[in-house]
Amino acid sequence: MKKDPASINDIISPALRKRAEEAEQRLRLKEQTEPQPEARQEYLPFWPDEMRCLPNEILRSALFTAKNRKQPRENLKNATVYMIGGGKITYTGEELRQDDETVWLQLIHLAKEQQAGAFIEFTPYAFCKAVHWPLKGQSYTRLKGALTRMQATALAVYSKRLKKGVSLSMIPAFEYQDMETGAKLPRWRVQIAPQLVEMFGDVHFSRMEWEQRLELPVGLATWLHGYLASHKEPYPIKIETIKKGAGLTTEDKSHLIGTVVAALQALKDIQFLSDWSIDDDLVSVTRA
Repeated sequence: MKKDPASINDIISPALRKRAEEAEQRLRLKEQTEPQPEARQEYLPFWPDEMRCLPNEILRSALFTAKNRKQPRENLKNATVYMIGGGKITYTGEELRQDDETVWLQLIHLAKEQQAGAFIEFTPYAFCKAVHWPLKGQSYTRLKGALTRMQATALAVYSKRLKKGVSLSMIPAFEYQDMETGAKLPRWRVQIAPQLVEMFGDVHFSRMEWEQRLELPVGLATWLHGYLASHKEPYPIKIETIKKGAGLTTEDKSHLIGTVVAALQALKDIQFLSDWSIDDDLVSVTRA
């Protein structure tokens, strides 16, 4: 005798419904008992307009070297960047210098009031004015070069306080030209890596007085300004450590000491330091 399909459905459906209800109950119970992940911070910390900020790991490293601009830039591939203190940085891309750091500092400052990963917009004129570069086409080309360099990067930072490695492209996107017409856009658009929020944290960054930095000669003086700003009371540091931390390559000891002396005096001239001394290759400073 042929069975009625409806009678089979009547037998199977209640069983399926019961299993579905039990699975739903288990899911609800799991959601109630398991700890929920913390909401991701979506904004950089606050700092005043007269300051610029970077994570401490960056300021204590040779990511932005203090080499002379006449030295050719290296092309690095998964290179380990020297860092003073604990942690590790690896970097892929064209070598970055202190003028690139100036650009990155200003970009991050513009991005601090926007949601992480949002585009920031500016005119090249206003940007060059903010970083005290001459207001002419050559500076716009220089700015475009710095942005292009930082777009084609892979940066990974590992430290105990992060409890993991944070990997990012320093500038995920950069728009300066209309792709259809080839005309330059009146306002450039740049995206800052959203992972920077994790690197800054709440307290793991240092503030630098912007006008002080802009008064300094670009190179070792600006690198030391950032490095020393990351220490409330800087401890004595070897000249060799300064050399490695700033990414310098000179083998001439007297030239290196002369460069360090000039940088320290420049920091005293702008009243960032009240005093400094070098004793047996050990540099000691007092913050103003």
